[in-house]
Amino acid sequence: GAWDMLRAYWDMREANYKDADKYFHARGNYDAAQRGPGGAWAAEVISDAREKWQSDTSGRGAEDTRADQEANAWGRNGGDPNRYRPAGLPTKY
Repeated sequence: GAWDMLRAYWDMREANYKDADKYFHARGNYDAAQRGPGGAWAAEVISDAREKWQSDTSGRGAEDTRADQEANAWGRNGGDPNRYRPAGLPTKY
């Protein structure tokens, strides 16, 4: 599961695409959770730690953290990550 999260992060960095953040959050959590309970657990731990760090240091605010966590939970619970896919994001992702 941790590798799925890391792959989604790398893809997000590579894509560098406007408004794609939530899609990659959902996709990483979805992919990790598909590996079973251990993958879902890893996704939740990593997501929570990342959001805690981000909210403490980035200054993006509580609303951004809430939206990220919504996308994380959506993917982790089996929701289609494409719900958050921005128009025009290359199909490679």
